[in-house]
Amino acid sequence: MKFAISSLFSAIATLMLIGVSSHTVAASTHINTDSDSQPLNTLVDPITHKSIANSYPIEVSSHLSLEQAQDILLQVSPKLAANQAAIAASEYQTDAFKTIDRPFVFARMSASTYTIQEDIDLSSLRNEIISGVNEVGDNIGDALPSIPPPNIPDFDGVIGERIPNSHEFKRSGSTSGAGLGFAWPVYTAGRTAALTGASNARTQEAIADSVLDKNELYNTLIERYFKAQLAIIAAYLREDAYDTLQQTDHMAQRLFEEGFISRVDRLEAQSALADAKSKSIKANNDARLAMIALQRLLRTDYRIKPTTPLFVSSRPLPDIEYFQNLALNHHPGLKKVAAKRAQAEQLHALSDTGYKPTVMLYGYGQAEKDPSWIAGISASWKLWGGLDKSASLASSTAKIRQADLSEIEVSDNLLLLVEKNWNDVNNAQSRYQALQSNVDLATEVLRLRRLGLQEGVNTAIEVVQAQTQALKARTEQAQAANDYVQALAALMQSAGTPLAFNAYLKAADIRLPTLYTE
Repeated sequence: MKFAISSLFSAIATLMLIGVSSHTVAASTHINTDSDSQPLNTLVDPITHKSIANSYPIEVSSHLSLEQAQDILLQVSPKLAANQAAIAASEYQTDAFKTIDRPFVFARMSASTYTIQEDIDLSSLRNEIISGVNEVGDNIGDALPSIPPPNIPDFDGVIGERIPNSHEFKRSGSTSGAGLGFAWPVYTAGRTAALTGASNARTQEAIADSVLDKNELYNTLIERYFKAQLAIIAAYLREDAYDTLQQTDHMAQRLFEEGFISRVDRLEAQSALADAKSKSIKANNDARLAMIALQRLLRTDYRIKPTTPLFVSSRPLPDIEYFQNLALNHHPGLKKVAAKRAQAEQLHALSDTGYKPTVMLYGYGQAEKDPSWIAGISASWKLWGGLDKSASLASSTAKIRQADLSEIEVSDNLLLLVEKNWNDVNNAQSRYQALQSNVDLATEVLRLRRLGLQEGVNTAIEVVQAQTQALKARTEQAQAANDYVQALAALMQSAGTPLAFNAYLKAADIRLPTLYTE
């Protein structure tokens, strides 16, 4: 089955959308650093003109098939690159947690120098000593009154000579020391494993989010890619209709001059021609906008010209159960729910460790003038205070239940979405095939009306009406083909296998014409 177009875009050279840039190389940015063949540097994004570090240039042809566009999308999408950075950060965090229960060794070294200088007041100390000595002498004299008092020297003078009123103290020197210690948590009651497991589960969630975004971008690419193809077909059909009406208008002018048609018929032909010209310009602008949308997605500074045509397969789809099983086994939404449940399980295990002790080996040695060391083992339990252990366990249990119920809800929604998309594909396929008879009929009617106008049997308005019906039939069939493609892409995305779309594309037995070729 072939799309009914009189000549395969023979008159397309007149379209305004042909006047786009024909560059074949573009410098696109790529935030991910997986490429080893390109030097990493800082490039400027062609759309936002922002500088992006750790990027490399890639070559992008202006003529792209769908598969080529898919490959480029993976390299130039900022969203996917940001997701890869988030995954890498989570993986590094998991690696960091893996070493938390390993022994750690620390060293201490110190060196210092000092100077101490002070003027010390000794007058009060000297007076106290003299007073104390005099008091002792008086007590002795009172206790031994019959003994002649000895010849007691002048203590005031002696002490005054030995103890000055003040003393200037000054000392300086230096000290140094070094020590080596270690600590080893030999038993943490599973806390380390729980932390590592929770971090790994967060990594799996980040991966699931990345796959969800990637699948959504694949679907967006298909939407914009084939919408551009549909817009190009619509622009051609409008241009073809305008060319036909120009011929009709010319013929109507001749018939009017020869008196075969009335002035009203002549004016109707002119009005139809003006309307066709306006709609042709609008269709060209719509095609240009659709190509710009594709250009923005692939982040080039020139138009992308799609070479993969719209298609429809006349073969029936596999049973709906096939796609539903694919969804239950491959959809990243379910993998995200599983990652959430794994996080809840690890948090539950971490909360459960609150009732268990922590055992640690430790030691420290100091190498100084008099070396010393210490070594031992310690065990600690949290008896009271901090987070409520029972409430924490109850919270993690509730989160596990939440994840289990979410899995049921997501599965139900996926099965319903798959069924909807499966029906949409079948409906679009049936509609495309049904519209072929309309196209054949409208084309034949138009041919007969144009012949009738030449013979004077039909009027110009009848030719215009036939042209309108032919345009409508062909446009509706092209739209049905696009509906089929978009529904098929949505079905593959809901099944969790978006790239399976390419297999259906290659196996399709109905392909619409395309302006651009590889």
